[in-house]
Amino acid sequence: MSNEKKARKTIGIIGGMGPLATCDLFKKIIEKTNAANDQEYIRVCIDNNTNIPDRTAAILHGGADPVPEIVRSGVLLEGMGADVLIMPCNTAHYFYNKIVPFLHVPLLNMPEETAHRLKQQNVKTAGLLATDGTIKSRVYHNMLEKLGIKVVTPSPVHQKSVMDIIYKGVKAGRKDIDTTGFYAAMDELAANGAEKLILGCTELPVAFTMFNIDRPAIDATAVLAEAAVRFADKDLLFPANK
Repeated sequence: MSNEKKARKTIGIIGGMGPLATCDLFKKIIEKTNAANDQEYIRVCIDNNTNIPDRTAAILHGGADPVPEIVRSGVLLEGMGADVLIMPCNTAHYFYNKIVPFLHVPLLNMPEETAHRLKQQNVKTAGLLATDGTIKSRVYHNMLEKLGIKVVTPSPVHQKSVMDIIYKGVKAGRKDIDTTGFYAAMDELAANGAEKLILGCTELPVAFTMFNIDRPAIDATAVLAEAAVRFADKDLLFPANK
């Protein structure tokens, strides 16, 4: 084994929020790695922990606290050799400051990484597509407003359609749901000045693929995948992502 290979860091994915989003993140890590063979790819450990309670329910409705199970996964992954942790759930980042004190390796922050990417792209107004929990807890608002980026969100009737495509579509594994309301939500955000949509729920990049949606958007999962590859071995990022 070369010294370069020994120096490469291991990525740990706190998964299960949800399973398809976890797969999507892993796939994007692979796609963003400039490897010529199996051995050049980054080692990735995944805990698809479906015991983690729903994050929106915890934030808005007094549901079970997801922090203990998230921490349990993080500690497990550390024990497997993870040098950095990532979690494919934007809403879970509401609990970020409660999680990190229990960890001994960095936990990358997906909303923060995404906010900085939008700033680099000189976006002035972004349309946030996310769960009720992410919107009402201002996980993205706080990050973006610090950088001078205005955030617009769907009206309540259109937000319901966003939640439907997340929960009744992707999480339920159903491709037969009506997406008319979701398109209306995206149109509303564009009409309210959004230059780019934020896919601020990790089910939404999956939905864009599942339902063949094509709108100007930033994929927070892809941004997180790039950040993780950069942390593990920046020389393995494809040049366009560096």
